[in-house]
Amino acid sequence: MNKNISSISQREQYNATKWDSFLWWLSTAEEELLIQCVVDRNRYKIIGTTVLATWSFATLAWTYFWSTITTSLVLAILLGLFMGFIILTIDRALIKGMNKFNRNKIAPLLLRSVLAITLGTFMAQPAILFMFDKEIKLQASLDNEIRKRAKQQELDSLFNPQKNALNAERTQLQNQLTGKYNEVSTSRGEFLAEIDGTGGTGKVGIENIAKAKRAEYEKLDSQYNQLRFSLQPRIVSIDSNLASINSQVKKENDVFAGLLNNGFLTRIEALNNLVKKNSALQWRYILIVVILMLIELMPVLAKTLLPAGTYDEKVKLTEDMEKEIAEANQLKEKQLKELYNRLAQENDTTFIEQFFASSRAGRDEKMKSQLESWSKDHEEPFDGFWERFKKDMLTKQEN
Repeated sequence: MNKNISSISQREQYNATKWDSFLWWLSTAEEELLIQCVVDRNRYKIIGTTVLATWSFATLAWTYFWSTITTSLVLAILLGLFMGFIILTIDRALIKGMNKFNRNKIAPLLLRSVLAITLGTFMAQPAILFMFDKEIKLQASLDNEIRKRAKQQELDSLFNPQKNALNAERTQLQNQLTGKYNEVSTSRGEFLAEIDGTGGTGKVGIENIAKAKRAEYEKLDSQYNQLRFSLQPRIVSIDSNLASINSQVKKENDVFAGLLNNGFLTRIEALNNLVKKNSALQWRYILIVVILMLIELMPVLAKTLLPAGTYDEKVKLTEDMEKEIAEANQLKEKQLKELYNRLAQENDTTFIEQFFASSRAGRDEKMKSQLESWSKDHEEPFDGFWERFKKDMLTKQEN
């Protein structure tokens, strides 16, 4: 039993520390009412602590998430703090709407749970990426190699038909040159053999047959040179086209390799592949996700599981009292305005009656004077006199 609990007559002397006030603020409790509730003070400290833990976890998770996207550590920290503040605001809004008078309603609680589970699932991913950072980097490297091979196959399927056509044409031209060169080489060998007596007729020296073979050799050599001169530009052009295609393929591969990274989505995909391949990791992965989701659900669970105390009653009674006072003040204001309007009407009525009574004699004298003037002037018709007289003497209705 806590011996520090004050007696009933001294409870109003309880002074909350700044830390207590901060935890109560996190739990969305009204400090003025909570100070009077001895038991609920600790309950709302617990709720505030769970909100603080979730807030801290969300800030760290989002900071790590942004660090996988941006290279600026300061920017990642600022964005992490901003997203953590948003999570804090959502959690405070969730638990603020839960009290003993409405938390038994299934629909609001279900909606809050779905929202908390959604946030918890997403925030669990950066935490898991941080926990399995080495394994995920290795898997991401393997996945990137697979992507490179797939890119190479795609480029091959795109450029190979053109390369095969050029290679086939080059082979055909090269075969023509090789065949002609072989003829020249054979003719040259026969000519030399005829000269040194190792072949042909067996006579050494330049004889008629040797001259004929030399002429044949020179003819074939001239044909070979002509063929090479005519085919070489096309072979050079084919080699240039092949080199251009290979250069383009290399450039495409270099650009694609530069796009490969270890960003958030790449790591998520690597994590999924790692989980599929590693059966030992699957259940542990699910367990970690559930635990991290519970961290996000802690404020909602704490507010739901902890019993309601006198604080909720005080909040309800205070709110009802404020409503009654607001209604009473509104009614009082209405009555005062009605009284003012009624008295103003009475005084205005009296004033107008006195005004018309006092002005009656003057109006009569003015009427007699104008009638006498009109009687003396027989040129103006009566209708004209009446129209002029109405404008001067009769009153108008108020709009």
